[in-house]
Amino acid sequence: MTSRMGALRMPLVLAVAFWAGVAMLPAQPAAKEELMECQPRNGLPNVFAKLQAGGPVRVAYLGGSITEASGWRVLSRQWLAKTYPKAKVTEINAAISGTGAEFGVCRLQRHVLDHDPDLLFVEFAVNGIGKGERGLRTMEGIVRQTWQRNPRTDICFVYTISSQYLKDVQASRNPAVVQTMERVAAAYGVPSIHLGLAVAKQVKEGKLVFRGAPPAFSRDGVHPDVRSGHPFYLAAIVRSMPSLKAAGTPGAHALPVPLDADNWEKARMVPVAQVQRSAGWTQVGFPGDPKRAQRVSQRLSPLWRATRPGDALSFTFHGTAFGIVGLKGPDAGQFAVTVDDRPPVVGALFDGFCIEGRYRMWPWFYPQDLPLGEHRVKITLLAEPIDKESILKRHGKTMRDPKAFTPGWLYVGDVLIVGEVQ
Repeated sequence: MTSRMGALRMPLVLAVAFWAGVAMLPAQPAAKEELMECQPRNGLPNVFAKLQAGGPVRVAYLGGSITEASGWRVLSRQWLAKTYPKAKVTEINAAISGTGAEFGVCRLQRHVLDHDPDLLFVEFAVNGIGKGERGLRTMEGIVRQTWQRNPRTDICFVYTISSQYLKDVQASRNPAVVQTMERVAAAYGVPSIHLGLAVAKQVKEGKLVFRGAPPAFSRDGVHPDVRSGHPFYLAAIVRSMPSLKAAGTPGAHALPVPLDADNWEKARMVPVAQVQRSAGWTQVGFPGDPKRAQRVSQRLSPLWRATRPGDALSFTFHGTAFGIVGLKGPDAGQFAVTVDDRPPVVGALFDGFCIEGRYRMWPWFYPQDLPLGEHRVKITLLAEPIDKESILKRHGKTMRDPKAFTPGWLYVGDVLIVGEVQ
């Protein structure tokens, strides 16, 4: 009896020893998840229904310089028009070079939603969506503001690529900015297309040069060449269309509970004419290149200029964030921003690209997040000059006409508010 029991115990002892040994083995790394070119999620059902019915269809493009170029924006609109010839496909070009999602969500209503889009492409992966918590808040604000205005508007996030992100994507890792955008997209069922995934793969395989003269993908590592780069982005969109068409059911998009209660869904642009100005502010025309001035004037409220130190803008708002949008240019000066009883923050609409005659529409945001509530703001032009020569020198530029840089002025068209002006 004892021998039989011993014989029965032996397999059990061996089994225990075996599983104990397995438990002691080092943990195996999880299998690396491959990035997907397209995440269909809830698809683009409303816009495809309109395309198949013969339109009209309005497609909006919100982004930076990659979208502003005559590249994937133009190519995708042309592809939709050719693929659905009975539909009248028109474009809402809401791309502004050098700007990210913080400004994008503030100008969304004026530049996009007032034109009643059926489809909104959002491209901010390279230009940025805001630091820290602001990144999620700006992207969530774009989605919520759009669907509060029209819940049947379809949205699609697109992720472009640059030298900065190339190695991450080649290693099947999404850059941090894309991870944040994907978090919002997943929560709201917004589809996304990784426009640069195939580019990164071909570069890794030695089939494509990423940076250089054409036929390289990009001359500078950021902006695709119109002929040899942007067609890759179009191809990614075309490959994604069947999945986006098959997903979802036409109807209103639901707004779930926010990921962040302080998201920027209440972001807006308020003309300077609607806030308090000291006597030194005067309304002026747009300086610089006439063509650029014409484009800026279509997107910015009438421009006001302060020329005397001490000239100030003052307003009270109920909300969590604010900024201004005006012109970067060679004659820009410094300004101080005070909020409630906080120490002043100094800013300037000037950088190493502000050469003679070159003015650009540019936002400036107060860098600190504010608690939800009422805040008093004062923006004052300072007398202290900017060391413009040093800033230009760091960018390989010099002053051809020093007199153009002598003034220290401030041009503002709109105040940017996340909340309501009181």
